[in-house]
Amino acid sequence: MTSGIADAQIEEYWDWIAVALFLLLAVDLLTTLAAARMVGTGAESNPLMRWLLGRSILVVIGAHLAVVVLVTGCFRLLVDRLRQTPPPANYYFALAVEAWLGFLVAVGLGVFANNLAVIVLGGSLL
Repeated sequence: MTSGIADAQIEEYWDWIAVALFLLLAVDLLTTLAAARMVGTGAESNPLMRWLLGRSILVVIGAHLAVVVLVTGCFRLLVDRLRQTPPPANYYFALAVEAWLGFLVAVGLGVFANNLAVIVLGGSLL
């Protein structure tokens, strides 16, 4: 292991945040819209998404794009801080970032599974 965080490792973190955002925003939006069409918007458990579903599609897309911009900006600051962290703390910081990214991807897959259950089975897994 080198004392610094490798650029390849940082690039992989960007790949994982992209996967998490895809699951939590694009896939969730599409499956939520399909689920809302099947069972109605009242069945949406996320109050913010329930509110957004009552708005025009441009507002929904604009809100999702704003989240993408906000998350990528914050993630860039996080990556910059990781690069500046001296060893051996940077190793533990990188582990925390990896755990957080894994958690986000797992939550995204869970949300997708739940929305799919609503579409196919007519009810939530929760």
